[in-house]
Amino acid sequence: MYAEQTATVSVELIELEEQYGAHNYHPLNVIIERASGAWVYDVDGKQYLDFLAAYSAVNQGHCHPAILKAMTEQAARVTITSRAFRNDQLPLLYRDLHEITGFEMALPMNSGVEAVETSLKAARKWGETVKGVPAGQGEIIVCGNNFHGRTISVVGFSSEQQYKTGFGPFPVGFRTIPFGDAAALRDAITPNTVGFLVEPVQGEAGIIVPPDGYLREVAAICREHRVLLMCDEIQSGLGRTGAMFAFEHEGIRPDVVTIGKALSGGFYPVSAVLASKEVLGVFSPGDHGSTFGGNPLACAVARAALRVIVDEKLAQRSKELGAYALERLRKISSTKIVEVRGKGLWIGIELNVKARPICEALQLRGVLCKETHDNVIRLAPPLTISREDLAWGLDQIAAVLEAA
Repeated sequence: MYAEQTATVSVELIELEEQYGAHNYHPLNVIIERASGAWVYDVDGKQYLDFLAAYSAVNQGHCHPAILKAMTEQAARVTITSRAFRNDQLPLLYRDLHEITGFEMALPMNSGVEAVETSLKAARKWGETVKGVPAGQGEIIVCGNNFHGRTISVVGFSSEQQYKTGFGPFPVGFRTIPFGDAAALRDAITPNTVGFLVEPVQGEAGIIVPPDGYLREVAAICREHRVLLMCDEIQSGLGRTGAMFAFEHEGIRPDVVTIGKALSGGFYPVSAVLASKEVLGVFSPGDHGSTFGGNPLACAVARAALRVIVDEKLAQRSKELGAYALERLRKISSTKIVEVRGKGLWIGIELNVKARPICEALQLRGVLCKETHDNVIRLAPPLTISREDLAWGLDQIAAVLEAA
């Protein structure tokens, strides 16, 4: 009787979502009602190992008790004041971000794409007020196959046609070059170029890792031409690739960094732009803002989320477990696999077949992951995952891919 009841609930919930919700996602038909650590549980009581971590939003694992404690305590005190007044958590978040990352200033927002939009505005105003680019002429260079969010301006410079179809016209002032090609950056720069926006590892494109030395070379080119190097670390940052930030693997320091997702450990939308005083100092009161950006609840959650990353050495865990996972996956004997690539616990398995049926087969075995660009399986388990659970999940992937 219980199985029949829960099955009915599942069907009803799916039907409600399909009837009343816009169809802008194609989720797997698993209905999660609770989660803990690396595991999630559906309305039928079945457990699944989460190999997606909400696209890196829960690097700290689901419902981490330290972050939950910070959230509930702050929620009982005050949740939002707006930036019309000061609050006692925002200055502490600024301090923590500075001490952990070394950047001079931060500007908090909510979603990742809000941080990207903020960085674009900062770069353009810096170009006019500091570099001396003529008003309205600032150009920003981006990479093909980029993913920086879903706003009109961001999809406008996407190379994915589906993201753009029906949403034009788009803002101008963006130039696209191939990812991983430093010479193309040098050739694209003009006197009006103010910034180069790049993902150190391209996530949505299929966990594309650029050639060794690429970021070092583009950093040098940007310095030479006085162009801001702007790294989007919303998915790759905060421990995901085996370092606090992916750019650290090449020993560089960007001028601007955007962070989000794991900045709240999955509890609340929190993002931020990190930069120097020269860059973020271009904003004056009224130039930019957000009602929820920098609210005390968000700041308290973000501070706790950052402490977990540092105290539990999650970047180091990602480095070690990621190396183990890559080694295991590269040993899978399957004619379906084209390439296994990644950095830390952020791995893409490129296939010569559609990835969706593989993800659906893994769901039946109790492992949740998701396809990207049709033929790539994206793996990004919480960085708190145990080696034993990780090994079990990799066993299921091997079994599915090696099946006839």
